[in-house]
Amino acid sequence: MNKVVLITGGSSGIGKSIGEFLHHNGYTVYGTSRNPSRIADSLFPLVQLDVRDTLSIQNAIQEIVHKSHKIDILINNAGVGITGPVEEIPMEEIKNNFETNFFGPIELMKAVLPHMRQQQSGLIINITSIAGYMGLPYRGIYSASKGALELITEAMRMEVKDFGVKITNVAPGDFATNIAAGRYHAPVLNGSAYEVPYGNTLKLMDDHVDSGSNPNQMAEAIYAIIQDSNPKIHYKVGAFMQKFSIVLKRILPDKVYEKMLLNHYKL
Repeated sequence: MNKVVLITGGSSGIGKSIGEFLHHNGYTVYGTSRNPSRIADSLFPLVQLDVRDTLSIQNAIQEIVHKSHKIDILINNAGVGITGPVEEIPMEEIKNNFETNFFGPIELMKAVLPHMRQQQSGLIINITSIAGYMGLPYRGIYSASKGALELITEAMRMEVKDFGVKITNVAPGDFATNIAAGRYHAPVLNGSAYEVPYGNTLKLMDDHVDSGSNPNQMAEAIYAIIQDSNPKIHYKVGAFMQKFSIVLKRILPDKVYEKMLLNHYKL
């Protein structure tokens, strides 16, 4: 039987690219969307799922197991961006970001693990971000939510190792997707203490996404990880300097690294 893959957020961007690549390579792929009826061009079936809704998650898992009798691979890809000075981002938006980027993936893992444990096999891939390795100015909430997912993956890998289940992180850099259009932007407020630096940084972030790598690079990386019988704990996918920034954070003194980021963002 073909391996069954569930990709959250599979209707656009990186998730869609991964799903199409795996579909063309013989996998049985299910994507998810909060409103699948609005998506007319998907090569693989889309299941209704909102990662912030426990019942929605349970129903989606039951539907897939009923149709395909198993779930071999979960790719926690659904996520949302958020920008702004931490002081000015409404708390409800901060909580929504963690519900989507952190608590949702945990709920998905908890929902598939009983099935994978019964199968005595399974692979969970959490899509995090290179931004999760460092606190970035005006992206602090996003960095924190993705960094939290990196750490929970490290812990859960050790907890489930005796069940034949593997868990890994894949941290992408900037890719040319629609994430900038879908993320929450705290407004640039006239007269705010952050008006000028945040406004300039926001434009710089959007330019990085627009000039980002092709999402197919992520799809190829995910495919290679699936083929590996002993995946690593962490993978980074993206431009050389984005990946190298993680190495620099490890080796440079904290204040030197901070100065490097300040220069990069012209702050």
